[in-house]
Amino acid sequence: MNTLPVVAVLGLGAMGHAFAANLVKKNFTVRGWNRTPGRGEDLAAAGMTLCDSAREAAGNADVVIVMLTDAAATEAVITGGDGILATLKAGAVLAQMGTIGVESTDQLYRAVTAARPDVVFIDAPVSGTKAPAENAQITVLAGGDRARAAAVEPVFAAIARGTQWLGAAGAGARMKLVVNAWLIAMMQGVAESVDLAQALGFSPDNFWDALEGGPLAAPYVKNKLAMIKADDYTPQMQLSLALKDANLALDAAGNRAMPGLRTIAGVWRQAVDAGLGAQDIAVVYRYLGTKK
Repeated sequence: MNTLPVVAVLGLGAMGHAFAANLVKKNFTVRGWNRTPGRGEDLAAAGMTLCDSAREAAGNADVVIVMLTDAAATEAVITGGDGILATLKAGAVLAQMGTIGVESTDQLYRAVTAARPDVVFIDAPVSGTKAPAENAQITVLAGGDRARAAAVEPVFAAIARGTQWLGAAGAGARMKLVVNAWLIAMMQGVAESVDLAQALGFSPDNFWDALEGGPLAAPYVKNKLAMIKADDYTPQMQLSLALKDANLALDAAGNRAMPGLRTIAGVWRQAVDAGLGAQDIAVVYRYLGTKK
């Protein structure tokens, strides 16, 4: 008998698709839904139930994962007029896993707990992008009442290499912005360093060779250098979404200057406006080349 929780995955984009696929592989009963029809047929063939509405997917689930692009979409699906909140079963764990920022996370937590105190709200964005998610190698950054959320523990174990429980609901959203601010700064540094290396007669391979074996040889850097070398920016993290996250981090920073992140956000805004937003963030290297 399958004693694993029934899981609904709302949002079958790159990350949600990876979550659902790993859950299906590990014998969970999975019900999926996507705002744009046409996604998830491969998961349905593998054993997931593909639903026509978010309410249908979430209604009988023990754990509901919401992985949507932004705060507006997330709020509409959870608390909107046709949202899932009223139809969730008593005791369900609602895991909000998208990057929607601090203020929106706090507002959503208050709305959910006021309307449905019997539902356990967890904010649980992740550290990691598409390929790590597909291999269950992300880290979940969780905030919320862990003692009431036991049903989500095997779900996180199936989709991630580990979970950091950081405190009350909202703590995950806060740490996610810290992690993404670091990632964004690192990517801009990689792009500018490769640009300088090539100006001085070195290739991306030469740059990596100088790093390899030392404390600066992050696997993430190696992956982005390979993209730059191949001039292939198939998205692991879309530039437009990274720009959204940079702006969310700046909003959360309040009156802190954050000059580096603010400057990078300006450059990435220009790159998105130049038509590069759907590509991987490593494409900022190509954009820098257009500004010479």
